[in-house]
Amino acid sequence: MTRAFQFKPGFQLGVATAAAQIEGGKVDSNWFHFSEIPGAILDGSHVQRANRHWELYEEDIALLEELGIKHYRMSLDWARIEPEEGVFDEAAFERYRTEIQKMCDLGIHVFLTFHHFSHPQWFEKKGAFLHYENLDAFLRYVEKSLDYIADLVSDYCTVNEPNVYAVNTYFFGEWMRYKKSLRNTLQMMNVFIALHIRTYELIHQFRKKRGYTNTRVSLAHHVRHFTPATAWPHDRLGARLLSYLFQDGLFCAAAMGEFAFPFKNLAKAEKGRYIDFIALNYYSRGATRFFQDTTLSDVPKNDLGWEIYPKGLIEEARRCYAHLPLPIVISENGCCDNEDLFRPRYIYDHLLLMTDSELPFEAYYHWCFLDNFEWAVGELARFGLVHCDYETQKRTLKKSAKFYAQMIRDHGVTASSYETYVKPCRYHQDEVNIVRDYVVD
Repeated sequence: MTRAFQFKPGFQLGVATAAAQIEGGKVDSNWFHFSEIPGAILDGSHVQRANRHWELYEEDIALLEELGIKHYRMSLDWARIEPEEGVFDEAAFERYRTEIQKMCDLGIHVFLTFHHFSHPQWFEKKGAFLHYENLDAFLRYVEKSLDYIADLVSDYCTVNEPNVYAVNTYFFGEWMRYKKSLRNTLQMMNVFIALHIRTYELIHQFRKKRGYTNTRVSLAHHVRHFTPATAWPHDRLGARLLSYLFQDGLFCAAAMGEFAFPFKNLAKAEKGRYIDFIALNYYSRGATRFFQDTTLSDVPKNDLGWEIYPKGLIEEARRCYAHLPLPIVISENGCCDNEDLFRPRYIYDHLLLMTDSELPFEAYYHWCFLDNFEWAVGELARFGLVHCDYETQKRTLKKSAKFYAQMIRDHGVTASSYETYVKPCRYHQDEVNIVRDYVVD
């Protein structure tokens, strides 16, 4: 379907970032130490460089203002804030407060995440989120952070994609180079569930004591749309099982306190509601061959070989909404498109379906604001609306950024905007995978 459309009243467009992926600098974090391991980062880049946002944040805020973006998802880097256990860096707190205050002064609404894959190395050495008792340290960091920013921020994300972090760390063993372990994968998921519930309660209690009544808290829940690769019964079973283990069971436990095997109620939480809105990160569909997550052939894909399947966003949002009928925020959605050939089409296709849906979508945060350090893939994969030359740190607006700004001005997609930005775009017709095809010099 190709047509102009208007967003529903009140619907907002924003962009998302993560501290470790953009800030740069020598920070004693798990990702700094992982980057030090030869071969750990595919293209040999290092989290220390990234976008130097820690220094250049005013330039980036100016870009937000230029694009008309009024909703910005960001995270704090715990490793900056508490470089040694029990020792907090007041200057880091002040720096974060200054950044947030500048955005507030411009009318930019900040959606703040407390854990987006990065934490102090001293915490990593303690076993990080494999041990429930380690959550006291995390909660201390959250409470200390609230002392500095609770008056500026009303919307919070406790943790980003706990399923993704656990699976990439222990199931696939790709992050941090640990031995593969299903047991540790599930244990980390269980600790993250407890983290979310306890942090949700802490944030509400903290701001309530200070008289705030507009607090909203959620977790950024990563969802894939799992579909059987064939009609065979074992593929259908695999799709249901992977969906349950990777996302459905975790959501019910973290959001509602409803636990079923293999998820454990470590926080001893009562059944109830532990989110104030549904926050979903959605990128792709997976084709399940028994218990293996693969990709269908002859379907549109991005530069990482991920299928582009916009309908999956609606279907997964509908599943979550059936459990808890709450407002829905798409906290991340985007694509790796290094030449910006089809990103406007990708954005359009997802937003059109969201607009046509009966579901109460209230905001869409594009991942990501500017090209950044994409974890173990490094600087190879570009997801940004804004191009970053990592050598010079020069920022340049892409065609997709101009399209995004136009949508904000028009509160939708006009016929002219469609003709200019969307119609010329074409998804890949050939098999493309920049990770598979990358050749180390």
